[in-house]
Amino acid sequence: MSNVFLIIRREFNERVRKKTFIITTLLMPLLMIGLMVAPALIMEFSRGETKTIAVIDDSGLVAAALESDDELVFEPVDLPVEQARRELTDRFGVLHIGAQVLARPSSVRFYANSSSSLTLESNITGQIERILEAEKLKSYHIENLSQILDEVKTSVSMQVFRNDKSQEEESQAQSSVVATVLGYLLGFLLYMFLLIYGSMVMQSVIEEKNSRVLEVMVSSVRPFDLMLGKILGVASVAVVQVLLWGVLICGVGGAVLPHLMPEEVMAGAEAVQAGMPVAASGDLDPEMLQAVAAVTDMGYVVKIFVCLLLFVFGGYLLYSAMFAAVGSAVDNVQDASQLQLPITLPIILALMAMLAVVKDPDSQLAFWFSIVPFTSPVVMMARIPYDIAWWEIGLSLALLYASFVGMVWLAAKIYRVGIFMYGKKPTLKELCKWIRYRY
Repeated sequence: MSNVFLIIRREFNERVRKKTFIITTLLMPLLMIGLMVAPALIMEFSRGETKTIAVIDDSGLVAAALESDDELVFEPVDLPVEQARRELTDRFGVLHIGAQVLARPSSVRFYANSSSSLTLESNITGQIERILEAEKLKSYHIENLSQILDEVKTSVSMQVFRNDKSQEEESQAQSSVVATVLGYLLGFLLYMFLLIYGSMVMQSVIEEKNSRVLEVMVSSVRPFDLMLGKILGVASVAVVQVLLWGVLICGVGGAVLPHLMPEEVMAGAEAVQAGMPVAASGDLDPEMLQAVAAVTDMGYVVKIFVCLLLFVFGGYLLYSAMFAAVGSAVDNVQDASQLQLPITLPIILALMAMLAVVKDPDSQLAFWFSIVPFTSPVVMMARIPYDIAWWEIGLSLALLYASFVGMVWLAAKIYRVGIFMYGKKPTLKELCKWIRYRY
């Protein structure tokens, strides 16, 4: 075991001391926060210049009711269509509304002087649709119709409680938005971890094999101990990185988030955590309050990170053993692509299953994909934010770590033969023959 610990320490120090490790460790939490903020920033700064549209309304119903904003300005003109198209080239375009638009809604033409966009066209057609619908409603001669429609319009916000978890009135409402977003993020995070760190082990084995360092090392340490030390060394790097991310995200979130959020939002989130009705929090969006309450609940955050750590470690151990076996069997990364395909396919399958799982986290598909060890790290992490039963998580972890032990035994048989093989790319049939060798 002393030899194994020496190899673990060497692999750990070699990677942790690199600038790339420090940079990615510090930047990843900021990148995750940036990915959540980016859509809002893109929408905010993606607004183009104000576009003026000349409107020729032969019906006399639409032009006066069109509403201008910061992006679109509607300008009624009294010109024939052909003349307007020739002379008003300084406008973004000419909108022509036919005289019988109420009976024939397709008699609307837009002549753009440059490239149009789907958003702009949807804005125009949406306004025209609402205007025509209002004109049609007027034919029913109902007094105060617009007022009646405003009073009838109702927006429903529903709070969701897990009755199978608690039947107490003060239990906290669950946020499906937070669960869905976290499910996607955690699933993709596990997907990247398995591929990146597994490939890291394979490349390390290939490099040392080409430099003939392994031939020297196996003179003082068994091939099994060498492979196990390499796997656990890189695993320790992954664990340290996840722990640092957890500390950074929890620390920054706990210190910064309360100052960024308005006081009434934080007060409403605290009320939700205490089990108070969302209606008591004023006119704030209930879904937003439930989301803020979830991300500021330290118990919930700690549970997510503990599960993330366990599944990152277990999933990495399982796949890195297979990647190490592939690395020992080939002489370069190009030759590894064929043998690497059976390893990467389950990871890709897990990612595809995750996209369906978040739609129904309690389905049979979700359950079995989160139990089978080859797909469970990705799929189970996508299910955990939905507060699934603890026994499912425990069963998944038990099978995952048990499969790692069996996979290490199989990979070690390939590894101890492969590290001494040069100049030939083995087939899958030959790898199976190596597994059956007796030592």
